[in-house]
Amino acid sequence: MTKKKSSAEGDTSFASLKTKGRKDRQEHIINAAERVFASKPFDQVSIRDIAREAGISHASIYRYFPDQQTLFVEAFIRGGEKIIRFIGEMIEDDDSVTIEKVTDKFINFLVEDDQYFRMMTHFMLDGSLGADLIERLNATERLLLDQLDRLFVKLDVRGDKRMLSHAFFAAMNGVLITFRNYPGRSREDVALHMKKVGRIIARKFKA
Repeated sequence: MTKKKSSAEGDTSFASLKTKGRKDRQEHIINAAERVFASKPFDQVSIRDIAREAGISHASIYRYFPDQQTLFVEAFIRGGEKIIRFIGEMIEDDDSVTIEKVTDKFINFLVEDDQYFRMMTHFMLDGSLGADLIERLNATERLLLDQLDRLFVKLDVRGDKRMLSHAFFAAMNGVLITFRNYPGRSREDVALHMKKVGRIIARKFKA
């Protein structure tokens, strides 16, 4: 009888990474953490759940991450870097970029990457993180705001660029939080509705 592979064994097993660098092993654990976040509410995820998904003992995780919060923050930052990257690419590569286009992309990303959206709202409301982890989150947020500043500069929008970026980021998160679980609507209908609302808001940021 053939043994069924676990999801942790699907791509690269932790054991096979022993010949590679520490960074590869950390990435393997973060990948496992993201899969677990996608399968259950964030506040119900434990280190043991992640260890099981990664195919290692829960004690082994602490060789790479000092505590559970640090691992969660690392997973969160990786998602934030994806947003930073796609906004930067839109600014640099799309001569016809608009605030509406960025709005659609931002909403699509957080609809499709549900675990990241839940992590983001969790960290926004969680005041229990240590000062060093809060600073890491703040640093990622500043990089995101820097990209939005660049967008407003490129589009020659009048006003304090950093305040505009704060307002836009807060407004988009507000749309997602308000309509994410719209009762009686399909996922596609909810995403379309959020983009319509987002575009109305985006037009308020025009030059």
